[in-house]
Amino acid sequence: MSGILYLCATPIGNLGDISERCLEILNTVDLIAAEDTRRTLQLLNHFGISRPLTSYHEHNKREKGEYIIRLLLDGKNIAQVSDAGTPAISDPGEDLVRLCIENDITVTSVPGPVAAINALILSGLPAARYAFEGFLSVNKRHRSERLESVKDDPRTLIFYEAPHKLKNTLSDMLKHFGAERRIVIARELTKLHEEVLRFTLAEAIKYYESTNPRGEYVLVVEGAPENINSGGEAWWAGMTVREHVESYIKDDSKDAVKEAIKKTASDRSVPRREIYSAYHGGKE
Repeated sequence: MSGILYLCATPIGNLGDISERCLEILNTVDLIAAEDTRRTLQLLNHFGISRPLTSYHEHNKREKGEYIIRLLLDGKNIAQVSDAGTPAISDPGEDLVRLCIENDITVTSVPGPVAAINALILSGLPAARYAFEGFLSVNKRHRSERLESVKDDPRTLIFYEAPHKLKNTLSDMLKHFGAERRIVIARELTKLHEEVLRFTLAEAIKYYESTNPRGEYVLVVEGAPENINSGGEAWWAGMTVREHVESYIKDDSKDAVKEAIKKTASDRSVPRREIYSAYHGGKE
C-alpha cells in the first residue's frame, strides 16, 4: 500500500498560527519535502521536531518529484511544506499533487494560513467573488498581456509581488486598470509590523515614490465595474458627466456627492479631479 502525501500549511509570520494537527503530522511522517529546507529547519527546531528533510522547489521539482513519488509508492508518508503558508498556491506543490493523482497516491490537506485569503478579508473589498492571479511574469510583455486579460474582470483580483518589482507592477496596473481603481497593499501579515494600506492606484504609486518597498506583498485589486449592458455598451454611455454622477447620488450629503464622483471616475477610467471639475463646472 502506498503512503500519503500531506500538504501542510505553515505560518506566514506568527508561529502561533500553526495547528496541532500540523505539528502532529510533521512529527510523525517519514520525510518532509520543503521548498526551503533552511527555513523549514528553523520552524522544526522551534517546535522541537526532528524529522528527515529533503528539498523540493521550482528548480528541482522534476527529478525530486519522481524521487518523492517512489518513496510514497513504497509506503512512506511524506509532508510537503512551502516557504510559508499553504502548499500548491503559487508553489511547486501543485505539480507534486498532480503526480500523486496520476499514480493513485492519496493526498490530503492539513489546512492553515494563506496569505491571499488573509489579505482579501482585511482589504474591505468584495470577497464573495475573487480571482487569485499569483505572481505576474517578470517579462514585461507577458505581464502586460495578463493585466490586459483581467482588466474587465468584475471579481476582486489578488496578486503576489516581490518588493523589487512592486513599483513596476503598480505602474503597469495603472496603465491597464486606470488611476482610480482601488487597491489594497498588504505586507508582513500576522507579524508584529503588519501593514494593510488602502489606495487608488494613482495614490499607491505616489506613496511608493518616497517609500522603499520591503517584504513580500499581497495586492488586492478592486474588480472592474459591472456596467456593460446587453448591447455591449456601458450603461452610462449616453449620459453626460453630470447625469452619470447624479445617478449615483442617494442623498444631498457632501459624502454622497464625493462617492458618486469617485464611482463615475472609476466607470470612465479617468482621474477624479476631471469628473469633479466637469460636475461642479456644469460641463458635459
